[in-house]
Amino acid sequence: MRLTVFASSSSGNCSLVRGGGRRVLLDAGISAKRIKTALAGEGLTPDDLDGIFITHEHSDHIAGLAVLLKQFPVPVFAPGTVAEALRQSIPGACACVRDIPMEQPVILGELTVTPFPTPHDAPQSAGYRLEADGQALALATDTGCVTDVMLNYLSGAETVLIEANHDEAMLRYGPYPSYLKRRVLSDRGHLSNAECTWLASVLAHWGAERIVLGHLSKQNNVPALARKTVSRGLEGTGAQLFVAPELGRLEVDSDLCCI
Repeated sequence: MRLTVFASSSSGNCSLVRGGGRRVLLDAGISAKRIKTALAGEGLTPDDLDGIFITHEHSDHIAGLAVLLKQFPVPVFAPGTVAEALRQSIPGACACVRDIPMEQPVILGELTVTPFPTPHDAPQSAGYRLEADGQALALATDTGCVTDVMLNYLSGAETVLIEANHDEAMLRYGPYPSYLKRRVLSDRGHLSNAECTWLASVLAHWGAERIVLGHLSKQNNVPALARKTVSRGLEGTGAQLFVAPELGRLEVDSDLCCI
């Protein structure tokens, strides 16, 4: 399986996954123009997509969806509450949006995609586990804490994209107002570098070979710090560590590692 991150930060999130002869996007939180340009760089157009899977309805995960669906009627998959929010907010989306129950697999040919709940300050939020070609890839960002359900779906995946949103000291002494700091630090906020380190270590011991850090805050984290912190927890595991860029392209291939 191949993961190509087009963007991953508090400003926008969108990734392409290829496996089992299928191509899907995870989130569409950058402009439709940027999505089309990124896909063109892979030799693809939105018409080549088998679906778009949405984690939740915050703007940094759906910003490009409305314009994209006006031009390309790509199937959009989302858990029930998220799906209804998309129908209410995006004119004409009813024909494209499909409800998917949590923890029930969606079968797209040889690719299986299973949503699972993540604790975040949205009415509903999901991570995804994708399986094809005898391999698994999983994504879980926008989560204030790690639950047993999350661990169940993340464990055993060879490639995982998990959240290293903030350095706690940078957040506590940074410019955010108090209410926003409390929100980020809550059990329905975002994972810190330290919390991500623990999760990465657990997953590496449970079979993760490639760990991608995503959804880094522009104000409360820097890639070098996130990498340094999490790498300490991976010493001796053999797992490879990558940091997804806010802008740009990161490709992690299960056969070729990083491109």
